[in-house]
Amino acid sequence: MLNNQKIYFIIIGLLLFASCNKLTKATDFITQPTAREVYARNFESDSLPYIFWNMAFKETLGDSLHVTSPYQETGIFNPKMNPVYGYELNLERGRKYDFSVLTDTLHPLVYIDLYERTSDSISPFKLEKQAAYENSTLNFSPKKSAVYKVVFQPQLNAASSFRITISSEPGYSFPVAGVSSKKAIQSFWGAPRDGGKRNHEGVDIFASRGTPVLASIDGYVSRTGNRGLGGKQVWLRDGLFGNSLYYAHLDSIIATNGQRVKIGDTLGLVGNTGNARTTPPHLHFGVYSHGSGAINPLPFLKEEPQLVADQEASEFYNSYLVKSVRANLRSSASAKSEQIGSLTRMDTVNLLGKTADWLHIETSGAKRAFVHKSLMTPL
Repeated sequence: MLNNQKIYFIIIGLLLFASCNKLTKATDFITQPTAREVYARNFESDSLPYIFWNMAFKETLGDSLHVTSPYQETGIFNPKMNPVYGYELNLERGRKYDFSVLTDTLHPLVYIDLYERTSDSISPFKLEKQAAYENSTLNFSPKKSAVYKVVFQPQLNAASSFRITISSEPGYSFPVAGVSSKKAIQSFWGAPRDGGKRNHEGVDIFASRGTPVLASIDGYVSRTGNRGLGGKQVWLRDGLFGNSLYYAHLDSIIATNGQRVKIGDTLGLVGNTGNARTTPPHLHFGVYSHGSGAINPLPFLKEEPQLVADQEASEFYNSYLVKSVRANLRSSASAKSEQIGSLTRMDTVNLLGKTADWLHIETSGAKRAFVHKSLMTPL
């Protein structure tokens, strides 16, 4: 049986714990700490393992590896290496990006950070977004097309298998019923018009006359009419200060001025009115941004190849040996990418992961690169 004094101290301790917990939550609500800052609370400020873990993260910001969406990589986190996975990639305005990591049943924490490259030589990357604490996915829609860097880093001592994926989807629903961007878009942004006097400010989507033309966004019809080069046309506005979508060369107009529409509602029918009388029926689709005029609509519409899950190897080796006379190190998983170094026969590397026929490796000098697997043999 506990005496009264012990019960008293237990109650006081519980009250203090609850009070501190509430205070931390209240402070976090105001200061909005990053996921990394929350994780750092588990360590003393001079904890060497955490210091090395943090240094590995900062060093990765200096890597020059480049990937394109869609991308996937599989492997096993090696706790002896403090593994960090950083990739630069060009993100396009008009697309929705998904950065995710799938781990095994142990579910270690993996931190996902997205940076935008800047022109500042001292701080070349600006933190744009972080995955929430304990989240394994980060979603991002860039407000401008630019070079970004995404960094994946597991918690200390993680030894899980993993699958990193980067993918994207168009920001708008496709504006013509029954066709896809892969085949139907046949005239692109910037193509010369009128003998080079002007450039094409949109894309042309070809379909049979009378095919329904659809709302790509929820919004309201700001204008309709039959005028100028566009012939029968509909303008659809995405909110008060959002983009304006331009549908031209319609055979007939169904939407009305001021009408509120939802994605998929019919605005008109494909035709070739205006200056398209001598061409097959098609929709001219344009996107106009508030304050910056016409922008390339293709990223808003184009479909991305679907990722096919790589078969995870039954054996995963931590180290590899160069078996060829020379092995070129590449900035991307492609023989056409920039060469950023080379190895010679019998050189050894640590394996970070695999993507298709390429190995993501770290050299003895802590340089990260891609090398073709045909040049290597496991140790």
